[in-house]
Amino acid sequence: MADNLPSSFFDLPSAWRLLRHGHATGAENMAIDEAIAQGIAEGVSPPTLRFYGWAPPCVSLGRNQQAQGVDLAACAERGYDIVRRPTGGRAILHTDELTYSVAASPDHPLMAGLVLDAYLRISRGLVAGLHRLGIAAEEAPGSNRAGPDVSAACFEVPSAYEITAGGRKILGSAQARRARSVLQHGSLPLVGDVARVVDCLTFADPAERAALRRSLAEHATTVEQILGRQVGYEEAMDALIAGMVEELGLELYPGELTDQERAWTAELLRDKYRSDAWTLRV
Repeated sequence: MADNLPSSFFDLPSAWRLLRHGHATGAENMAIDEAIAQGIAEGVSPPTLRFYGWAPPCVSLGRNQQAQGVDLAACAERGYDIVRRPTGGRAILHTDELTYSVAASPDHPLMAGLVLDAYLRISRGLVAGLHRLGIAAEEAPGSNRAGPDVSAACFEVPSAYEITAGGRKILGSAQARRARSVLQHGSLPLVGDVARVVDCLTFADPAERAALRRSLAEHATTVEQILGRQVGYEEAMDALIAGMVEELGLELYPGELTDQERAWTAELLRDKYRSDAWTLRV
């Protein structure tokens, strides 16, 4: 058993490891998420709920998104990192937010079934957490689908079972489902301008940039916009943890990365997430 992890992690479906991480670079965050998923696949890491932030701000691309849609010079000018996620979806600017990730076996009751089955279960836990903050959040209809004409910005339109408040998207997620592991992570913007990501993208016509900026302002929101007050990183984390425990019946055990997960993280940083061959591929 890896690093003397409690046997309950592997014997009881309700037992999950909780990782309350601080802020890290985009490459570090994605490498850690994938290392945990690798441990799940190898049977040496327990089901894990993780929270983290991003420093410096970072534009993340979906696994299969074309990199030429990102304005590299504009990102560099603003001090933004760029990373490619192991999950799908489109570009997100990670700043002033709380990010969650969940990783477990596809046979775990929370992850069983199809992609949208797991999305719905996890969304219910996240919604319960947002309710604890006083946000009247709800899941987007299961019929919502992202079509080929959707923009490069991930927060423009909620997909099935992503979370809205006041008719606008407030928490978006992406999932990577493999034969022996499932990783899902998502972003909760706490404060700031949700349309800032537009400054990091390329457009053939300035009118397209302006149109996307307006659309994001109309269709996405932050915790501060909904509540009329700022909610800190720790307060938001506590609320989401409590909501997921309440709604999903999780038994959370505070923990840390295993030595093996740290080793995999270092390898993934070196060979993948700090490599332009992965990040900027087209």
